[in-house]
Amino acid sequence: MMVLIGILPVLAVTSLVVYILMGRPIFFRQARPGLNAVPFTILKFRTMKVARTNEAEVSSDQVRLTRLGRLLRCTSLDEFPELLNVLRGEMSLVGPRPLLMEYVGRYNREQFRRHDVLPGITGWAQVHGRNELPWSERFQLDVWYVENVSWKLDVKILWLTFWKILRRDGINQPGQATAAPFEG
Repeated sequence: MMVLIGILPVLAVTSLVVYILMGRPIFFRQARPGLNAVPFTILKFRTMKVARTNEAEVSSDQVRLTRLGRLLRCTSLDEFPELLNVLRGEMSLVGPRPLLMEYVGRYNREQFRRHDVLPGITGWAQVHGRNELPWSERFQLDVWYVENVSWKLDVKILWLTFWKILRRDGINQPGQATAAPFEG
Protein backbone atom coordinates (compact mmCIF):
# COMPACT_ATOMS: atom_id res chain seq x y z
CA MET A 1 0.00 0.00 0.00
CA MET A 2 2.90 2.35 0.79
CA VAL A 3 4.33 1.74 -2.69
CA LEU A 4 1.01 2.73 -4.27
CA ILE A 5 0.86 5.92 -2.20
CA GLY A 6 4.47 6.66 -3.16
CA ILE A 7 3.78 6.35 -6.87
CA LEU A 8 0.43 8.18 -6.87
CA PRO A 9 2.09 11.37 -8.17
CA VAL A 10 3.66 9.39 -11.05
CA LEU A 11 0.29 7.77 -11.82
CA ALA A 12 -1.44 11.16 -11.76
CA VAL A 13 1.09 12.89 -14.01
CA THR A 14 1.21 9.95 -16.44
CA SER A 15 -2.60 9.83 -16.57
CA LEU A 16 -2.72 13.55 -17.36
CA VAL A 17 -0.08 13.28 -20.09
CA VAL A 18 -1.84 10.29 -21.70
CA TYR A 19 -5.15 12.18 -21.59
CA ILE A 20 -3.67 15.34 -23.12
CA LEU A 21 -1.68 13.60 -25.87
CA MET A 22 -3.95 10.63 -26.69
CA GLY A 23 -7.34 11.39 -25.15
CA ARG A 24 -9.57 8.71 -23.72
CA PRO A 25 -9.41 6.01 -22.65
CA ILE A 26 -6.39 6.61 -20.42
CA PHE A 27 -6.14 2.96 -19.42
CA PHE A 28 -5.86 -0.19 -21.48
CA ARG A 29 -7.96 -3.04 -20.11
CA GLN A 30 -7.78 -6.59 -21.37
CA ALA A 31 -8.69 -10.06 -20.13
CA ARG A 32 -5.57 -12.06 -19.30
CA PRO A 33 -5.09 -15.52 -17.78
CA GLY A 34 -4.12 -15.46 -14.12
CA LEU A 35 -3.57 -18.16 -11.52
CA ASN A 36 -4.80 -21.49 -12.95
CA ALA A 37 -5.52 -19.55 -16.19
CA VAL A 38 -8.60 -17.93 -14.61
CA PRO A 39 -9.22 -14.66 -16.50
CA PHE A 40 -8.82 -11.27 -14.87
CA THR A 41 -8.74 -7.75 -16.34
CA ILE A 42 -5.24 -6.30 -16.56
CA LEU A 43 -4.90 -2.54 -16.25
CA LYS A 44 -2.12 -0.59 -18.01
CA PHE A 45 -1.62 2.89 -19.37
CA ARG A 46 -2.68 3.08 -23.00
CA THR A 47 0.28 3.25 -25.40
CA MET A 48 -1.47 2.93 -28.77
CA LYS A 49 -4.02 4.76 -30.84
CA VAL A 50 -7.44 3.15 -30.56
CA ALA A 51 -8.04 0.63 -33.36
CA ARG A 52 -10.85 1.75 -35.61
CA THR A 53 -13.42 -0.96 -36.14
CA ASN A 54 -14.86 0.70 -39.26
CA GLU A 55 -11.59 0.35 -41.18
CA ALA A 56 -11.36 -2.57 -43.59
CA GLU A 57 -8.19 -3.78 -41.89
CA VAL A 58 -7.18 -2.96 -38.31
CA SER A 59 -3.79 -1.21 -38.22
CA SER A 60 -0.82 -3.14 -36.88
CA ASP A 61 0.61 -2.46 -33.43
CA GLN A 62 3.66 -0.92 -35.14
CA VAL A 63 1.43 1.71 -36.77
CA ARG A 64 -0.76 2.28 -33.71
CA LEU A 65 2.07 2.63 -31.15
CA THR A 66 2.54 6.33 -30.37
CA ARG A 67 5.72 8.21 -29.51
CA LEU A 68 4.43 8.61 -25.94
CA GLY A 69 3.59 4.89 -25.95
CA ARG A 70 7.17 3.98 -26.86
CA LEU A 71 8.42 6.18 -24.01
CA LEU A 72 5.97 4.63 -21.53
CA ARG A 73 6.99 1.12 -22.61
CA CYS A 74 10.75 1.66 -22.56
CA THR A 75 10.52 3.15 -19.05
CA SER A 76 7.89 0.54 -18.01
CA LEU A 77 5.61 3.34 -16.78
CA ASP A 78 2.77 1.71 -18.72
CA GLU A 79 2.91 -1.14 -16.19
CA PHE A 80 2.33 0.99 -13.06
CA PRO A 81 -1.49 0.60 -13.03
CA GLU A 82 -0.93 -3.16 -12.63
CA LEU A 83 -0.19 -2.40 -8.97
CA LEU A 84 -3.97 -2.20 -8.62
CA ASN A 85 -4.14 -5.77 -9.97
CA VAL A 86 -1.59 -6.71 -7.29
CA LEU A 87 -3.70 -5.07 -4.56
CA ARG A 88 -6.77 -6.96 -5.78
CA GLY A 89 -4.85 -10.25 -5.52
CA GLU A 90 -4.98 -10.93 -9.28
CA MET A 91 -1.25 -10.45 -9.80
CA SER A 92 2.00 -10.46 -7.85
CA LEU A 93 4.97 -8.15 -8.20
CA VAL A 94 6.97 -11.13 -9.50
CA GLY A 95 5.77 -14.06 -11.59
CA PRO A 96 5.33 -15.06 -15.22
CA ARG A 97 3.93 -12.16 -17.26
CA PRO A 98 0.24 -12.62 -18.07
CA LEU A 99 -0.04 -13.23 -21.81
CA LEU A 100 -3.12 -13.20 -24.04
CA MET A 101 -6.14 -15.41 -23.34
CA GLU A 102 -5.95 -16.81 -26.88
CA TYR A 103 -2.54 -18.34 -26.10
CA VAL A 104 -3.82 -20.59 -23.28
CA GLY A 105 -5.18 -23.23 -25.67
CA ARG A 106 -1.86 -23.29 -27.53
CA TYR A 107 0.28 -24.21 -24.51
CA ASN A 108 1.64 -27.69 -24.07
CA ARG A 109 1.40 -29.21 -20.59
CA GLU A 110 4.83 -27.89 -19.53
CA GLN A 111 4.13 -24.34 -20.76
CA PHE A 112 0.78 -24.32 -18.95
CA ARG A 113 2.65 -24.72 -15.65
CA ARG A 114 3.34 -20.97 -15.79
CA HIS A 115 -0.21 -20.62 -14.43
CA ASP A 116 0.62 -22.51 -11.23
CA VAL A 117 1.51 -19.14 -9.63
CA LEU A 118 0.07 -15.65 -9.84
CA PRO A 119 1.23 -13.71 -12.88
CA GLY A 120 3.64 -10.89 -12.16
CA ILE A 121 4.45 -7.36 -13.21
CA THR A 122 7.98 -8.63 -13.76
CA GLY A 123 9.48 -12.08 -13.89
CA TRP A 124 12.46 -14.32 -14.50
CA ALA A 125 11.95 -14.19 -18.29
CA GLN A 126 11.75 -10.37 -18.20
CA VAL A 127 15.14 -10.01 -16.54
CA HIS A 128 16.65 -12.44 -19.05
CA GLY A 129 15.57 -10.67 -22.21
CA ARG A 130 11.92 -9.62 -22.04
CA ASN A 131 10.26 -9.57 -25.45
CA GLU A 132 13.41 -10.21 -27.46
CA LEU A 133 13.56 -13.84 -26.24
CA PRO A 134 12.06 -16.59 -28.40
CA TRP A 135 8.80 -17.96 -26.97
CA SER A 136 10.31 -21.35 -26.15
CA GLU A 137 12.99 -19.74 -24.00
CA ARG A 138 10.49 -17.46 -22.24
CA PHE A 139 8.33 -20.44 -21.32
CA GLN A 140 11.36 -22.39 -20.04
CA LEU A 141 12.30 -19.42 -17.83
CA ASP A 142 8.71 -19.06 -16.58
CA VAL A 143 8.53 -22.74 -15.62
CA TRP A 144 11.96 -22.53 -13.98
CA TYR A 145 10.60 -19.66 -11.86
CA VAL A 146 7.52 -21.73 -10.88
CA GLU A 147 9.81 -24.56 -9.75
CA ASN A 148 12.16 -22.27 -7.81
CA VAL A 149 9.91 -19.53 -6.42
CA SER A 150 11.17 -17.95 -3.19
CA TRP A 151 11.23 -14.53 -1.61
CA LYS A 152 15.01 -14.34 -2.21
CA LEU A 153 14.50 -15.01 -5.91
CA ASP A 154 11.72 -12.41 -6.03
CA VAL A 155 14.01 -9.79 -4.46
CA LYS A 156 16.72 -10.66 -6.99
CA ILE A 157 14.23 -10.33 -9.87
CA LEU A 158 12.98 -6.96 -8.59
CA TRP A 159 16.57 -5.71 -8.36
CA LEU A 160 17.43 -6.99 -11.84
CA THR A 161 14.21 -5.46 -13.21
CA PHE A 162 15.28 -2.05 -11.98
CA TRP A 163 18.55 -2.38 -13.95
CA LYS A 164 16.77 -3.71 -17.05
CA ILE A 165 14.49 -0.68 -17.04
CA LEU A 166 17.41 1.70 -16.69
CA ARG A 167 19.24 0.00 -19.57
CA ARG A 168 16.02 -0.31 -21.63
CA ASP A 169 16.93 -3.83 -22.70
CA GLY A 170 14.69 -6.29 -24.52
CA ILE A 171 11.64 -4.06 -24.87
CA ASN A 172 10.60 -5.59 -28.18
CA GLN A 173 11.58 -8.25 -30.67
CA PRO A 174 13.57 -6.94 -33.62
CA GLY A 175 11.14 -5.73 -36.29
CA GLN A 176 8.12 -5.83 -33.93
CA ALA A 177 6.30 -3.16 -31.93
CA THR A 178 6.33 -5.62 -29.02
CA ALA A 179 6.61 -9.33 -29.84
CA ALA A 180 5.44 -11.70 -32.56
CA PRO A 181 2.30 -13.63 -31.58
CA PHE A 182 2.70 -17.04 -29.94
CA GLU A 183 1.50 -19.61 -32.43
CA GLY A 184 1.99 -22.70 -30.27
